[in-house]
This record gives sequence, C-alpha cells and structure tokens, in this order.
Amino acid sequence: MKIFTKVTDLNLELDLLRQQNKIIGFVPTMGALHDGHISLIKTCSEFNDITVVSIFVNPTQFNNANDLKNYPRNIDKDLSILKTTNTTILFFPENDEMYPEKDERVFKFDNLENILEGAFRPGHFNGVAQIVSKLFNIVKPNNAYFGQKDFQQLTIIKKLVTQLNLSINIVACETFRESDGLAMSSRNLLLSNEYRAVAPKIYKYLKDSALKIKNNSIEEIKKYVIENINSERLLKVEYFEIVNTETLNAVDNWDNNTPIIGCIAVFAGNIRLIDNIRYN
Repeated sequence: MKIFTKVTDLNLELDLLRQQNKIIGFVPTMGALHDGHISLIKTCSEFNDITVVSIFVNPTQFNNANDLKNYPRNIDKDLSILKTTNTTILFFPENDEMYPEKDERVFKFDNLENILEGAFRPGHFNGVAQIVSKLFNIVKPNNAYFGQKDFQQLTIIKKLVTQLNLSINIVACETFRESDGLAMSSRNLLLSNEYRAVAPKIYKYLKDSALKIKNNSIEEIKKYVIENINSERLLKVEYFEIVNTETLNAVDNWDNNTPIIGCIAVFAGNIRLIDNIRYN
C-alpha cells in the first residue's frame, strides 16, 4: 500500500496507472475505520485493478464545531486495518492540502439538500459536495463506493456526478450492521456502554415497522417508530420520515409503484445516529 499526502504526488501515481489502462476504484472515508468500510474496500478491490482509499475529516460538512472536534480519529489503527485489505493507495491529506483557500462554491440539488438531514444540519450537504467533488477531481475514479446507511448523502452524490457531468459510476453498497443490528458507524465508538446497549433498538423498531405496513397507514407507522424509540429512556428521535427513495419527498400512502424508504435520526445521549429501512 502506497501512502500519499500531497495531491501532486497522488496525481503522478494515478496518471501512470491510467496509462497502463488500470481500472480505478475509490472509497472515500473520514477514518475511524470499521467493518463497514472494510466491506466497501473489499467490494471495490473485487471489481477494480486499483483501490484508492482516502481518509480526511472534512471540516466544511460539520455545522457543529463540537461534533467536528469530537469526531473519532485514530490513524495508527486505520493504517493497521488498511494493511489487512487490498488497498493499493491511501490518500491522507492535511486540511491545507484540500482547502488551500476557502471553498466558496454553493451546490443546489433540487431541494434534496434542505430536507431530512439537511433540515437539521444546515450546510452539511454543501460541505459534502465540496469535498467529494474535490476528491473526485483528484482521483478521477472509474467507480466510487458508498454505503446506503447515509442514503440521502448517496442520493445527493449521484446528483452531483450528473450535475458535474463526471464519468464516475457510483456504487451503492448495503448497510453493514453489528450482530445486534446497529448500523456500523464511526460515531458508534463515541457511545458509552450504556448507550451502546440500547442503540440497537433503533433498527429493531424499524424492522418491526416493516412488518406492519399492510395493516397500518404511513402516519401510524411513523407514530409507532417514534413513540417506541422515545420510550427507551436513553434514546430521542430527532426525525423519522417515510419518503420516496428517488425524490426523498414524503409519501402519504403505500403505493406499490413508488419505492419507499424510512429515514431516521436518533440521539443516544449527545451522539447522533442515523439509519434507514426500505419498505418496498
């Protein structure tokens, strides 16, 4: 595995690989790697000649300074994990390398950036678009791999590729879960034992709700999920919405011709966890 911290050095390496007609796959991360990341890397390495992984905690997508400060970082552990995978190249830049000057670009995604996560984290998806567009421009991958846990982010990145007319195939990978159902996330490392024990209830009630859709309305399902999760002393729902998977607009009935997903954000103490479930 080769490690690069400078864009110019990485570009020289990738240009040589392209001249050899190598197919380049890309897995962007913010570090604090877990089995979900490893799954993305494994999938990437199966279908590409070169697997590029980036680690960069992007400041522009944090609308909460404390969230940025407390985001888990452990580069030594990340390097140990990556050495057990088929990662070809690690790109690990400093802030000044990615943002030599302030990025003033503003992205619009047909209001996708303002609903669900966007409504509670203003500016978040603009920051995501800034860094992902930068990384795509640097790596120029043939394929890029993202988990479906961050479903809204995945939808917006697909829009970004279309808007910028990039020849990059975005590959959506299934959410990787702990044995008790909790969606894998770097933020899980921040949970105390007490909160970690109750956090799987989020997915439990999402799964239970999927079994009830034949006999219950959208509003009844939303009420079921919200009330049950909030009944857990250590959990508090920030939002739960049932939406069209393409537009992310709320739906009001179970239309078999409309792909539907439930998206949720829950606070376990001060730690914010997101998840989702497909209903059809």
